[in-house]
Amino acid sequence: MAHYSPLMVGGWAAKKMLMKGFQKGVFMLLLGCGSMNASAQQIIIQLKNQLPVARKNELIELDRSFLEKRLGKLSEDVPLEIIGRKAPGAVQFDDLDGDGKWEKAVLLCDFKARETVKLKLALTGDIVVSAGVLAHVRQRRKRYDDSFGKDLLADTVPAGQPNTDFTKVKLPPFLTEGPGWENDKVGFRIYMDVRNIKDIWGKTTSAMMMDTVGVDPSNVYHHLAPWGMDILAVGKSLGAGSLALSVPVAGKADTLVRLGGIHMGKIIYRRIADGPVRAVFQMQYPAWNVLGNGKLTSLTEQISIWGGQYFYESKVSLKNAPPGARLVTGIVNLKSKKAVRDSISNPSVLYTFDQQSENNDNLGMAVMLKKTDLIAFGQAPNAGSDILNTYTVKMKLPAAKQSVSFRYYAAWEHSDPAFSAEGGFKKFLGNQAKAYNSPILIK
Repeated sequence: MAHYSPLMVGGWAAKKMLMKGFQKGVFMLLLGCGSMNASAQQIIIQLKNQLPVARKNELIELDRSFLEKRLGKLSEDVPLEIIGRKAPGAVQFDDLDGDGKWEKAVLLCDFKARETVKLKLALTGDIVVSAGVLAHVRQRRKRYDDSFGKDLLADTVPAGQPNTDFTKVKLPPFLTEGPGWENDKVGFRIYMDVRNIKDIWGKTTSAMMMDTVGVDPSNVYHHLAPWGMDILAVGKSLGAGSLALSVPVAGKADTLVRLGGIHMGKIIYRRIADGPVRAVFQMQYPAWNVLGNGKLTSLTEQISIWGGQYFYESKVSLKNAPPGARLVTGIVNLKSKKAVRDSISNPSVLYTFDQQSENNDNLGMAVMLKKTDLIAFGQAPNAGSDILNTYTVKMKLPAAKQSVSFRYYAAWEHSDPAFSAEGGFKKFLGNQAKAYNSPILIK
């Protein structure tokens, strides 16, 4: 991931930097009162908050087609600047389908209650590059000398990739055992092996830490450090939003099958976008032998995280799932005493709040999804099953060429004192639910 110091460049230097950024699938511009050529083409767009409450760090996605209808055809090397903003920030251009052309320009925006924000967009000859990074994803492999190599655009592990035996080695084959993603509030990881479980990094700093945590085995990330720590024990649960299928089996109760184990097949990682506004990556499982009968299912999960929020967003698509199967995710309940379920409201929410971090302090976790996608909340057994100690969320399978999505929240009291009591976490989720159901209007 590139980190730039603030500077202004123009002409061919700007074009080369922009092209380099697009090759990475991302580029950053400063939002501010930058200089603008007198002949620059301009438009005004309006962003409206429909809620009677203030909103912070709302992700704004501007489709390329939306911009080109107003500005004309946009080439890959012409910078788009937003001017007139008091608070600086970043714009990011994401190539989501990997065709070498960006489809989305994304930024973060704050709103007062029912506020309409006007932004002036201009095609200019100058670029202001921002050093601020609010989201990051990385996958790094261990080298022969026990250092970790460069951040990978793509990576693959074969079926049956074993989990690390730390009694035999000090460092795993991948930094923190698999892809890590974070923003300025919270971080997550997924074990890229037969476990395939998601875990949580509690953060007390806004700095991006996933390139350094776990590099030195003498710095144990299960202990509280100035930056934070690994705060979740996952065991044989679904951890922090891991995936499974609930599959009907003739003459038996539905079987809950983890996306993991020897039947999962190979795992393919692909980085799609890497900050500064959001990070996006894909985990693909093209040969999941769900029931061990040779009939293969393909599952793809696209995960996004952006600045200022305490969640990641998952979008899951499947091909050739077993008849009657349902998608399942969940929250580990190794240390929680209860789960609060709301299946009536839209969105639906499942949450826990307890002294359930690895530091034995308060941690709130939640799954939020559209009411129309929810089938039922449930609970996995605490013994005698492959998946244990989990409050579950059963969802409808997405239609062909569609996806089903959910958000997974992790709110640690060391990250924000508002999460030191359940009331603060519940109020936070209530505001999140309102925003989830009321997108920002773009005109």
